[in-house]
Amino acid sequence: MSDLKHFDIIRSPVITEKSTVASEQNKVVFKVANNASKPEIKAAVEALFGVKVTAVNTIVRKGKVKRFKGRIGQQSDVKKAIVTLKDGDSIDVTTGL
Repeated sequence: MSDLKHFDIIRSPVITEKSTVASEQNKVVFKVANNASKPEIKAAVEALFGVKVTAVNTIVRKGKVKRFKGRIGQQSDVKKAIVTLKDGDSIDVTTGL
């Protein structure tokens, strides 16, 4: 798989209080493509960051209905991946790629 495909799968890191607490347990949270599978996410993280992935858990947050100036709109669905790394490996998401 080419690097461009990996960049299409991994969209961005998620930097929140909850993901920062998870990073203490060798877990990193990424926004990923909605159609990405767990093996594709694992391959992309291993190729882009040079680390060993032990597990991948995914979450799909359904888009919310929001109102703006009286009009109803729909936010997009967001898929997140919680990637567990092998002991000793780490990813510094604040520096970027």
